[in-house]
This record gives sequence, C-alpha cells and structure tokens, in this order.
Amino acid sequence: MTIFTVDNVSKTYINGEVKEKILKGVNLSLREGELTALVGASGSGKSTLLTIAAGLQPASEGQVIFEGENLTSMNGEQVRKIRASKFGFVFQFAHLVPFLTVEEQLLLMLDVSESQIKKTQQQKEIDQILALVGMEHRKHAYPTTLSGGEKQRVAIARAIIHKPKVLFADEPTASLDSTKSKDVMMLLRDLTKRLNLTTLMVTHDEEMHSYADCVIKMSDGKVILSQH
Repeated sequence: MTIFTVDNVSKTYINGEVKEKILKGVNLSLREGELTALVGASGSGKSTLLTIAAGLQPASEGQVIFEGENLTSMNGEQVRKIRASKFGFVFQFAHLVPFLTVEEQLLLMLDVSESQIKKTQQQKEIDQILALVGMEHRKHAYPTTLSGGEKQRVAIARAIIHKPKVLFADEPTASLDSTKSKDVMMLLRDLTKRLNLTTLMVTHDEEMHSYADCVIKMSDGKVILSQH
C-alpha cells in the first residue's frame, strides 16, 4: 500500500539574482514494507528530494502527501510533530551523543519523539530493538568504544525505537567498508520487512541497489528511471 507520495515537487534556490532549479517536477510513491533506493550522480537532486520528503525543508512547488495528509500545507510545528513521531532518520555518520551509552541514546530518542510507549515498557522495547540490530551485548557501551559498523547499527536502532512509519536513510553506508556496508544494508532490508517500514534511502553505491525493492534514478533534478 502506498502511504507516501511526492507530487510534482520542484525546488529552486535563489542566491541574489541567480536562480538554480535543483528539482524539476519530481513524482515519487513509496509503499509500506519496501526499501526504495534513490540513486544518481552527485548534484542530481537526490538528497534535496529526501530532505523535502522528510519535511526538513520546504518545496518551492508541488506537494508531499503522507497517510493522506498534505505536509506542504502544514505549519512548521505540525510538520515537526509528524517528523518526530512518524519518521526515523539515519545519516552517513552515526552522530551519537558521545557522553551517552547505547541504552541512553535510545532513551533520549523516546523522549525527543514524545513516544507513547509507557515508561514501564521502555526498557523492554530497548532490549528488543537492540536484539534486532545485534547490539544487545553493547547496551552499556559508550560511542568511543564502538566500531563504525556498530555505531551505525546503534544509529539505526535509535531511528526506529519510537516505531516510525517511514525511515529516511541518507548515504547510510558511505563511511563504511564494503563488508560492513553489506551488513548494514542487509539489516535495513530485514528491518523494513520485519517492521513493515517505508524506507527511502539515498545511495551513490551501485552495489547497494540489489538490496532495494525499488530503484529510482535521478539526473539533473528529474526522475529518469523507476524500477521495481
């Protein structure tokens, strides 16, 4: 089932008298339980599209529809609430808080997302999520003691602990070696199916395409290929 739609979205940046059109009438549909890879050369507009879809910046034209609601017509606070409660984010670098343990990273996310999970159930949820990403044995570890792959697994756990509907991943394997990249991609694919997530991932690595249910290729601000 389609729960997320980008409808004829354009984005223009204005710098003085210079206008640069980064996105040019992009259409995109995302389905539950599917991992969609957004690919293309640097400057093709894929990261801009992801940030607009995620409500991190507004579109110049067009609409973003999530579960039947038009995000582009909402005010900033309304978008923030949806972003905090319904969306999860994984980036190229884990961006873990250095003075918090793995467990505390997830507790902080539950607080920030205003999660409806009861306090008495939070510890159980954390244990379950850490088991899903293979990090239960590192629950009390600090980020400085984790490998790059372990940090990214914690970042993924943090992104899904509040039970989002949509997971946005921007170059999640770019800072990892090939072996760890494949491990992370297998994990993202597995979690997408297991938790019925709608996952949109930006990647420049063509080897990662094989893990996706759908590949969307962009060039010069347009979608030039959409393949399931």
